[in-house]
Amino acid sequence: MRPLTVTSAALLALAAAVAPAAAAPGTGTPPREPGLFLTVSGDDNTWIRGVLLTCEPTPSGHHPHAARACAELDAVGGDFAALPVAPEPCTMEYAPVTVSASGEFRGRPVDWHRTFSNACHLGAGTGYVFRF
Repeated sequence: MRPLTVTSAALLALAAAVAPAAAAPGTGTPPREPGLFLTVSGDDNTWIRGVLLTCEPTPSGHHPHAARACAELDAVGGDFAALPVAPEPCTMEYAPVTVSASGEFRGRPVDWHRTFSNACHLGAGTGYVFRF
């Protein structure tokens, strides 16, 4: 039996369902839901997975390590590019993995993505944030 995979279209539909479609009164833009929609995808989008991470008022969402992920983001002020790189021995295999974060963290908008050369480098460079 083949493993269940989710297409990027299905994840976008899920993200649209999570975020309200109605505009905030008088603003013309949809109200921002607190939380982050995190995705991880393989080379050429051969696979993709995503979770919702909410850090306020307490860590929650479908992220399996929500408390650790929120603590790591708090430690760098929500700056994904500043997440510390762990000294893990990784191979030089090239199997790119792309991650993205969109939404809101502690009241600030987030729209970030980065491609790592393989899953080991992803884990070393983002800790528990994308460990789902």
